[in-house]
Amino acid sequence: MLFMISLAWKKQRSVIGFCLIIVVTSILLNLTQLYFIPAVLKAVEDNISMIDLLAIILLFTGASLLLKAGNAYFASCSQVGRIEVRLMIGSMIQNKILTMSYPDMENQDVQRKMDKASMLVASNTAPTEVIWNTLMALIENGVEFLIFICLLGVLSPLLIWSVLGTTIISFFMRDYLNGWGFRHWEEEAEYSHRMNYLSDISRDYTIAKDVRVFGMQDWIEDMYHSTLRLYHRFMTKGERIYMAGDLIDVILTFMRNGIIYFFLISAVLKGEMSAPRFVLYFNTVNAFTSGITKIMSEFSYLRKQSRDISAIREFLDYPETFQMKTGIPISPDLTIPYQIELQDVSFHYPKSRRKILSHINLTIRPGEKLAVVGSNGAGKTTLIKLICGFLDPTEGKVLLNNVDIRAFNRQDYYRLFSAVFQNFSILDVTIAENITQDDENFDEDLMKQCIEKAGLTKRIESLPQGIETHIGKVFKDGINLSGGEMQRLMLARALYKNAPIIILDEPTAALDPIAEDAIYHKYNEFTDGRTSIFISHRLASTRFCDRIILITNGQIDEEGTHEDLISQNGNYAALFEIQSKYYRKGEESNEEECPPIFL
Repeated sequence: MLFMISLAWKKQRSVIGFCLIIVVTSILLNLTQLYFIPAVLKAVEDNISMIDLLAIILLFTGASLLLKAGNAYFASCSQVGRIEVRLMIGSMIQNKILTMSYPDMENQDVQRKMDKASMLVASNTAPTEVIWNTLMALIENGVEFLIFICLLGVLSPLLIWSVLGTTIISFFMRDYLNGWGFRHWEEEAEYSHRMNYLSDISRDYTIAKDVRVFGMQDWIEDMYHSTLRLYHRFMTKGERIYMAGDLIDVILTFMRNGIIYFFLISAVLKGEMSAPRFVLYFNTVNAFTSGITKIMSEFSYLRKQSRDISAIREFLDYPETFQMKTGIPISPDLTIPYQIELQDVSFHYPKSRRKILSHINLTIRPGEKLAVVGSNGAGKTTLIKLICGFLDPTEGKVLLNNVDIRAFNRQDYYRLFSAVFQNFSILDVTIAENITQDDENFDEDLMKQCIEKAGLTKRIESLPQGIETHIGKVFKDGINLSGGEMQRLMLARALYKNAPIIILDEPTAALDPIAEDAIYHKYNEFTDGRTSIFISHRLASTRFCDRIILITNGQIDEEGTHEDLISQNGNYAALFEIQSKYYRKGEESNEEECPPIFL
């Protein structure tokens, strides 16, 4: 609650102002309606003139209409501010997701917290927006509660204490039972995470072909409905508990109202209370008991909403694994020679004892072109993640110019790299935005030079919107690029960033060997003089590199130039020979099996 008020005070003070005005108008409206009938009865009882009676009726009616209109107007005005506060929190969550330490993104506990936080800002009914209604109702009913206490206090202190006693018991019983959902939020988050995942993959057009070819529809639907049944069972259990709380509250409310009505009716029968006073106190009792119930309900809602907002803060305040905002600052500079050294580096993932990499010692010299090769699962990608600073070694150190990279500001460290990963990111935005990673402040001349170097100029010029053409399915003019064109687009992006260290982590794995070789030579052509690391499981594509290391079972098996490794006649040479035979056989079989085509 304090978090929301503090955020609104700093960013959108009008929300607090409008909420207070709405509370005041609501209280005045309720008091006007409370005194309306007693005032009319009192006027009739005093035998005032018809004109005076009509004046009283018009006064109360006009005041009610004016207060209702004002309340509706201010509620409408406050809505915009409340939405903006919710969206600000959503922006904070998004920023946290985009900037948090990479290992935390792979942490399932963090993913659950992230899903929970994202869900709590997803709509107008989210706690981050409706909490303002709860706060206003709580303040309104609280003030009215004090007013009604003063009105009823003249009747009997015992009456007040009996009402308060049953109310307090009701509150604590309902509060405990309503807390069940918060105590089991992780279980709920797990079900939501599974259903969201299955829902997302069903809409993912990139796997649409697999779904149809392999008949995955029934399998995906069965998994979704199976999780939905578990979620329904979980929710049903919760609703039963909440229903028990409501039943207890109904019983206590019945007891409380019975005491109050017995007292009032007895006073009338004894002649101790006039008709206007009876109506006033009768309405006051109704408003009082209703107000107490509302206060208890709003307290329960507020506690639940506060817990939900605490879940958001728990995610936002999740401690960073890396120094994302602190640490030694560093700026990319093409004139500075950067040397990367891995000293006795080993790595295994949390909750796993198997070492992905074991005792790696490697120095990457400034300006060197290094190839890292090996079979799938050998540890090549993990090695790159360590070099790039996405992961920290479980043993040993990664040094940049003899300084442990853990000492640097990790965001600054990432700026040293321009990388194209195997699963590279193409966003459904324009070609220009994909290259520059910006939508306004970019160097158009530099971008066009990079497009030219990447060999995409003719293709882009052939498009009606040119560099403003959208990629993907989100926009109507969205297009799909071929595999080779995607690679060239990534080359243009890498060139535009102009970073001193280039990383290529098997980005061409989906291409044929000839296309991959052409793309790798294209990268080599424009990375001259910069430290470059090429990852591939196809050995022929990296022969141009200054040095090649072969990773086997998480260790450096062999290293040297292509010619050196071939002459050693070791595992690299054997693997190269196997791949060469495979491609030669493939070419021969294609020639033998494919009949000539006559046009």
